[in-house]
Amino acid sequence: MAQIAKIFAGRAQQVLQTAAKQPQLAPRFYCAAATNFQYIKTELAGEKKNVAVITLNRPKALNALCNGLIAEINTTLDKYEKDDSISAIIITGSEKAFAAGADIKEMQPNTYEKCIMGNFLNDWTRVAKCQKPIIAAVNGYALGGGCELAMMCDIIYAGDKAKFGQPEIALGTIPGAGGTQRLTRVVGKSKAMEMCLTGNMINAAEAEKMGLVSKVVPADHLVTEAVKLGEKIGTHSQLIVQLCKESVNTAYETTLQEGLKYERRTFHATFATGDRKEGMTAFVEKRPANFQNN
Repeated sequence: MAQIAKIFAGRAQQVLQTAAKQPQLAPRFYCAAATNFQYIKTELAGEKKNVAVITLNRPKALNALCNGLIAEINTTLDKYEKDDSISAIIITGSEKAFAAGADIKEMQPNTYEKCIMGNFLNDWTRVAKCQKPIIAAVNGYALGGGCELAMMCDIIYAGDKAKFGQPEIALGTIPGAGGTQRLTRVVGKSKAMEMCLTGNMINAAEAEKMGLVSKVVPADHLVTEAVKLGEKIGTHSQLIVQLCKESVNTAYETTLQEGLKYERRTFHATFATGDRKEGMTAFVEKRPANFQNN
């Protein structure tokens, strides 16, 4: 409780009371392939079991992000990235919290010297570097590091009770895993400044309106909808999906002219692939494409 009190800077009781009133989610109906971890759970979802689901699993801490949890996510992404049978990845949490922030108890003893010499948070950006599409399925609270983790993903689906925020200012610090950077690029300077300087939360509807969230669905259908999205992505060439993801990220990170040049050259490159030929041939022949990822 002390940790959560720090995260919400005096609003802990209100947050926990609200979270406690949220309805329990319906069972998930998809195939599972569990692996033993301390801080996460992993499953394979979808009819073809080609959508990997990573569930953050620190319920007593509202899935607060600790170094161990991040390390397990990174290890899992390394595995899935090499697995040709996995077309998309989902990261989700519980009905109460996607992730209520970083683990303040773990972080509190840090010093400036330790942060610099240890390159603190450098390993927390693995999600943003994954070649395969990653969907954040956010229920409950995505605050601080939790909001930043969601923004590292390629697409965010939110349950209708989700809350987003960057409350680090109330702890005497600032966002350190992309909060001031990714949020500004997505919602604009004014709203990002308001959220970062006040620590105020926004709800799922506001997040969708601002473009932070792609889609809002009922909380008990969230993961199912995210799996459907992953399956849809999985019907396409994984090779071309990765190229397309890189091109969109280039638009996000560079100027318009640089992005247009990158897009054009990547478009040209697809004409060297078998899947481009198969896709266009299938269209002309009015049949489904049979992509081989080459």
